[in-house]
Amino acid sequence: MIFGKNWSGGFLHFLLFGFLFSLTGIAAARSTAPGEIATKTAPAKKAPPQDDSLSLKPAKDLELQPENARKADALADFVEGTRLEEDAEMENALAAYQRVLNVDPGQAELALRVAALLSRQEDFPRAIDVLKDAIKAKPKEPAPYLQLSFIYAKYLKKIDQALKYANQAIALDPLNFEAYQRLYEIEVAAGAPEKALTVLERAAGVKSDDPSFWVRLGKLYASIAFKSEGEPKPEEVKRVNGFFQKAVETAGDDSAVLKDVADYYAASQQIAEAIPLYLKVLELQPDDANAREKLATGFVLTNQRGKAIEMLQEIIKQHPERYQPYDLLAQLLDDNGRALERANQPEQAQAEFAKAAANYEQSVLINPGRANTYLRLAELLIVPMRESERAAKLLTEARQRFPGIPEFTYFLAIALREAKHAQQAVIIFEEALNEAQVENGEVLNARFYFDYGAAADQAGLYDKAAGLFKKSISLDPTNAAEAYNYVGFMWAEHNMHLDEAEEMIGRALQFDPNNGAYLDSLGWVHYRKAKYEEALSELLRAAQNLTRHDPVVFEHIGDTYSKLNRVPQALDYWQKAMALSPENKLLAEKIEKTKTTMSKGPPSQINRID
Repeated sequence: MIFGKNWSGGFLHFLLFGFLFSLTGIAAARSTAPGEIATKTAPAKKAPPQDDSLSLKPAKDLELQPENARKADALADFVEGTRLEEDAEMENALAAYQRVLNVDPGQAELALRVAALLSRQEDFPRAIDVLKDAIKAKPKEPAPYLQLSFIYAKYLKKIDQALKYANQAIALDPLNFEAYQRLYEIEVAAGAPEKALTVLERAAGVKSDDPSFWVRLGKLYASIAFKSEGEPKPEEVKRVNGFFQKAVETAGDDSAVLKDVADYYAASQQIAEAIPLYLKVLELQPDDANAREKLATGFVLTNQRGKAIEMLQEIIKQHPERYQPYDLLAQLLDDNGRALERANQPEQAQAEFAKAAANYEQSVLINPGRANTYLRLAELLIVPMRESERAAKLLTEARQRFPGIPEFTYFLAIALREAKHAQQAVIIFEEALNEAQVENGEVLNARFYFDYGAAADQAGLYDKAAGLFKKSISLDPTNAAEAYNYVGFMWAEHNMHLDEAEEMIGRALQFDPNNGAYLDSLGWVHYRKAKYEEALSELLRAAQNLTRHDPVVFEHIGDTYSKLNRVPQALDYWQKAMALSPENKLLAEKIEKTKTTMSKGPPSQINRID
């Protein structure tokens, strides 16, 4: 039997209370007798003063009666025993405890402690004697019976005695599940699985209002029904479910019990039963990330996203006032959208993203106090949906609601950058930097400085942008390819620091030699250096290595062909770029100007277009 660290506190309190009660009786005995109340007595003669320092014997009426003296000694022995046990003087501690039990062998908690200590020393006869004395003193206390059963079963291998004491414990306290479990374990260890099952059936017939009783019984039954070597029979699953249903019926708002039951249903792939319970747990404990994670994991592992979505939608119809179903449904729809995006189904993906955003918004409307929901919605709006203006409005409101959380300022800066409000984005990035230095330095990672650098580039602050990209590289040099490429391309685009730009892009290509974007950057540096043949070679390689057509790469190829005076090829690639980016007015003007020039003479007489 296991005892907590503070086991002695309760026993000490009990012993002290009993001792003080005895002293109260002593005080009552010293009060005036009832017959003296109505009797007049003559004033007593004044006795001469006495020097108490010379009186070695206490007054007779202050002396403890023998019984109370024994209890006082027992209290002292108990305190001494706990001190000795803490000092690892086990033999002396046991002796002190034994003296306490000699005074009152019915102190079951102490008897269990002493028996456990003796069992560790393999002194089983003494341990058994202590427990049997406790039973003689208090025959209706079940704990000593259970301890005896444990000793006989585990250490002495005497199954008959173990079974006898376990059954006696059950007879004394039929609602004590530990007694049934002890009996079940004895039968299993003895190689009698049918008898063990009979013990569980015996427990199943008990009328208990304790939800933990049914949870523990359900787990024991589940360990039998859900064996690894085969699928459980439907009737076995139904039987186990019944115990967990009783746990739910008696649990009320006990989130720990509800979570236990939900875990069982999720583990046994009964997701329909698990979802409402997890939602209830999240209603009682909104920040229980573990419950949320288990629910999401259950959906993934059982590959029942569609079914899960249907169930959540049904729950929303029944309980539209709860925010959790909206939140969970939004996450599933968001995941669906990203899967469709990876499968190159953009229209279907956008439809899922729109539904996800609507559910996130409903969750926020019902419960505006959850910061994570705002952040999830903002990321959804900024990246896959590309509705940065909408995201900026949301984040401006959220920043006011959650002051001191730098993530909101950071996301707002990104939203403003993506909405092409570059100057304002730089200001907000600087505010996010200052907030994070005060509140949460974890935000200031390599990605933060990369995003800040992109905003500075967009705002025309190229030197500042380069410094931010270099900061990003220094914080995470092993994952810096994107930052190396960005700063190199930025310099090439603005025809500055071309040698250093080529070096930066070269470092990016060391990480990923066939990356189409990086090859495009290198080709563009060669273009700026007027190395048009080298530029064309790298740019054509870039187009071949990209997973999808890119209008910028096609335009760069067209520009390079133009410089090489190969105008038909230039026009061909410019038109390909125009088909992918029809809003590019500068490119449209370039194409029109070239066509006009071509109509005026043969290609050999056409001036190249920059």
